[in-house]
Amino acid sequence: MTASEENEYLAKMQAAPTAALLDPTGEIGHRYDAKTSPQMVVINPQGVVIYNGAIDDKATTDLQDVPNATNYVSLALEEAMAGKQVQTAATRPYGCSVKYADSTH
Repeated sequence: MTASEENEYLAKMQAAPTAALLDPTGEIGHRYDAKTSPQMVVINPQGVVIYNGAIDDKATTDLQDVPNATNYVSLALEEAMAGKQVQTAATRPYGCSVKYADSTH
């Protein structure tokens, strides 16, 4: 989709992300070995991936599970901002599989 289409979609869904990355060629997805959507990647200011995987430990869309979930992204950010090493640096992401237009990568 185009940037305009993405902005229209975000407005329709009443979403307010600080940024949206469009990757029509799959270049960035391949670079980070994205296999599912969503797949969360936290990159520190030095450009190092400090977390890659699922958003949390509850592979469900049930909103009632969110309060009891361990949010891996929040933990990674909290630990990194406190100057600590991220304890859980990678997990298995869950969601829909990513379909790349060019399957040769």
